[in-house]
Amino acid sequence: MGSFLSSANTKEEIEMALTKAKEISTSAPVVVFSKTYCGYCERVKQLFTQLKASFEVIELDKESDGTAIQSALAQWTGQRTVPNVFIGGKHIGGCDSTMEKYQKGELLSLLKEASAIANNSANL
Repeated sequence: MGSFLSSANTKEEIEMALTKAKEISTSAPVVVFSKTYCGYCERVKQLFTQLKASFEVIELDKESDGTAIQSALAQWTGQRTVPNVFIGGKHIGGCDSTMEKYQKGELLSLLKEASAIANNSANL
């Protein structure tokens, strides 16, 4: 894994990482691109766990091409930070956007539409 200060990823690496990120983003009802040490990522993962949502976590600091994937996500979504959340293959945003959707009562319906939670799940 390259360090933060290592040379930028090549165009080919970014293109491969973008293809991989797009495939991953639709591989589960909910996908969270995360880093193991990120407190904001932890908040989002705890929320999805609390809601009993089915979700996949990709820890970019554990992936050999994590830096390239994060760069590709930044190009694709305009968001450079983690967590980078996808529900039903659609980009939702980061921690603040996810929490805001939850506070507004919008998150549960997105999770139900994506089949991440059962339609009869209690609203928590």
